[in-house]
Amino acid sequence: MIKSTAILVAAVAVAASSAWDQALAFHPFDQPSGYQMPKWIEQRGKPPSRAAQTATAAKQKANAQNPALLGAEDDEPAPQNQKPQAVKFPKQLDGGPQPAISPSSPPTVRFSNSYGAGTVVIDTAGKSLFYVLSSTTAYKYPISVGRVGFTWTGTEKISRVASWPDWRPPAEMRERQPGLPEVMTGGIRNPLGAKALYLGNSLYRIHGTNDVKTIGQAASSGCFRMLNGHVVHLAGLAGVGTTVKVLNKLPSNVVSASGKGVNG
Repeated sequence: MIKSTAILVAAVAVAASSAWDQALAFHPFDQPSGYQMPKWIEQRGKPPSRAAQTATAAKQKANAQNPALLGAEDDEPAPQNQKPQAVKFPKQLDGGPQPAISPSSPPTVRFSNSYGAGTVVIDTAGKSLFYVLSSTTAYKYPISVGRVGFTWTGTEKISRVASWPDWRPPAEMRERQPGLPEVMTGGIRNPLGAKALYLGNSLYRIHGTNDVKTIGQAASSGCFRMLNGHVVHLAGLAGVGTTVKVLNKLPSNVVSASGKGVNG
């Protein structure tokens, strides 16, 4: 009798357990069709260990200090051919130290032109910026330009020059890249680099970059990136009121002469 009772109790326990498992395995409010473990079941269990919490905090801090996750990039943190980083930054980020950057002079090239000395000419196709010295010569700087869909042409005047500027991603960019900070203070981790020359009332700038591998590439959202030493050099020549002409490509008569050194 005792043995039969034990068997009966065990059978009831197994049936109850099976019924409970089936109830947990189907929750129409979590998944109307098909099986998916309900979230409240997934979240059951032990809280993360102190070591795991410390590792998570360290990873978040490292993300906030990694300019590569911001894209180097002035203006755009993740190139279009890459998946966006699943990183949410705090509203304000520290851009890091602001070391002294010495100006670096680019080569002087032949540049037959009628733009006038002191004019900045940007050759989008050639990924070059020219500062006109005379009707026959110019400084030639290698730059990064807007990627496909983000290039533009026109004439602007420099409206402001700033050293180690703050970076404030516009609303459109933060919409494309959720999780970006509202502001990042100037510094070596800031994608705007050591100097920024603002173009009129537009959102576009000529600025430095701490990500040198993008120079010579079509990588930005419409701004023009330069090596930090080069942008400091340019800012010593071009100030507020300087005319900036952005072209798709240089006229043929200028192209035939540009790129060759004055002495070569």
